[in-house]
Amino acid sequence: MTTPSLDAHVRLDTHPTHPSAVTAILTGTQAHIPHLGLEAADWNVMAKNTLVLARIDHEEPYWAEKAAQQLTADGITVEITPRLREAIDEEWTWADYPMPWCTRTEIRQVSNEAQKIYDDIRHGRLLIHAHAEDSHTTVAVGTYLDSGKSVYLHGENHLRQVADTFDSPAQALASFERFHRNTMHVGPAPATDTERATAEARASLGTLAAEPEPPAPVSEIVPAYAADPDAILDQFLDTHGDWEKRRTWTDDTTHAIHESQTLRIERIHEAEPRETAWTIAAYETPVSDRMWHLTMTGLTPAPVLLTLLDRLAEGDAWETAVGSPVTEKTVTEATRPLTDAGWEHTVDGRWIRWQTPQGDAGVQFDAFAAQSPYNTQATWTLWAGPSIDRPTWAIHASPYAPAPIIARLTEELAHGTGTRQPSPGAPPQLTPKPAAVAPTTPKPQTVRRR
Repeated sequence: MTTPSLDAHVRLDTHPTHPSAVTAILTGTQAHIPHLGLEAADWNVMAKNTLVLARIDHEEPYWAEKAAQQLTADGITVEITPRLREAIDEEWTWADYPMPWCTRTEIRQVSNEAQKIYDDIRHGRLLIHAHAEDSHTTVAVGTYLDSGKSVYLHGENHLRQVADTFDSPAQALASFERFHRNTMHVGPAPATDTERATAEARASLGTLAAEPEPPAPVSEIVPAYAADPDAILDQFLDTHGDWEKRRTWTDDTTHAIHESQTLRIERIHEAEPRETAWTIAAYETPVSDRMWHLTMTGLTPAPVLLTLLDRLAEGDAWETAVGSPVTEKTVTEATRPLTDAGWEHTVDGRWIRWQTPQGDAGVQFDAFAAQSPYNTQATWTLWAGPSIDRPTWAIHASPYAPAPIIARLTEELAHGTGTRQPSPGAPPQLTPKPAAVAPTTPKPQTVRRR
């Protein structure tokens, strides 16, 4: 039997601001018919005849195609834009998927079950009683209000699964507390970055034009070591899909972990300006002891921080320097940019120092600490400010910190530039013009393969 054609047209397109979400624009005198069908399939209503499909598993193009097939079978005209069709046909997979034995279809099934759990929580069908941290992921316990069945949930986002069931909330909570007493917190866990982004996609199709802002003060160009700080970790993670971002439940610390699990970044958001705000640590294996680390204070300038993050993203700076002790050759190579820039060079016992002629920035190498990998004192100290004892900001590197990273940092100090906002009412400060640097080829960006 032929399905009668309806006066309804559905145009499916990619979301203008969310990477994988899909929009549906409905027209025609019978647009209410596909509207009801899409809403029943958990498409979110944005406005009259406008719906959005936003999921935590980034599988929206796949499910949009399924919806298009059903709508077409129901006699509704469906249009799929070329860019959505490209997303539907695109082959991609999750990096370092924890269940490598699963086929692409099985991975999608696991993700869909996680989506159902997320939707049940979001719509209030599954009440979460408590959550806890467990081996770098989140676990939770909750109860389905319609059936009264209690469940133990393991994982986040597209990996969340029902790991156990209980006959009553009391039984579930007692078991949960027995295993997770030390990290247990009442109520649901804070939303993940993926959940927040998905909620934003459901709430808006774009950012409304903001009111005109008064012109900002003109920034002055200064040497990199004197530039303003900037918390650019989110920007770095957005362009490097091989890093995973996690925040603590108190939301005061961000952890970024490389997909190899051997390089980790910790960012303390409320640290005092001259206290340690950043820690970067490297490990030979995901479960081995720390090989080397760098710490940075909160006022570390944005150009210096960006140089360090870019160098970490290149990989060779830390992968090829595993466990390498400092030698006279590596010290010479690491500090050559300072010598070329005319920084003053002095030797004081165990310490070798380089300092700008005006004394507002410097680098110190501790030869004694470099020979003792388990020494708690820094082998390298990079600083700027009144003096090394009272720095505005400082970077401390442990023994075995890779020489290529130190070399790039010293090059940035010697030749890099940045911007600084002048203090209100203060005249522009005169700063030395940095030495000219030959242009370099832009570094390639690492992104998640999709």
